Formats: sequence, structure tokens, C-alpha cells
Amino acid sequence: MYLHSFEKLNVWQESINLVELIYEATNEFPNEEKFGMISQMRRSSVSISSNIAEGTSRITNKDKAHFSTIALSSTMELLC
Repeated sequence: MYLHSFEKLNVWQESINLVELIYEATNEFPNEEKFGMISQMRRSSVSISSNIAEGTSRITNKDKAHFSTIALSSTMELLC
């Protein structure tokens, strides 16, 4: 099976592990947080891996850096 270049990156693999951990952890949150914290935490964790993947498909270093910055921003959002 063919692996895309981003799938070989340790940072991308770790970001996928983080998504799994966030989904497991948020399953324990109260139901009233379903459309609040749970949704926000899940979306920001998925955004990390998505932006890493999208950045690898860009041609210029400036574009690649832009998506890395977005991934970092999503990480900070999740940390908060």
C-alpha cells in the first residue's frame, strides 16, 4: 500500500495519536459539553494533522510554513 509523504512524518503520526486520545478523553465529558468543549477540542485536534498533511502538498516553502503555523495554532488552541 502506498503511503503519502505526510504519513511518513513522525509529527503527523503523533498528531493522529493525539486525535485518538482527545476522542477517548472527551467521551468522559458531560453531555452538556457535546456542542461546546467536546466539539472544539475534537475539531482543533483534527486540524493539527489535517494542516500538516495539507502543508506537505504545497510547492513553496512559504506555503508549507503557512500550514505548519496553522497546525501550531491549532495545537495552542487545544492546549488552552
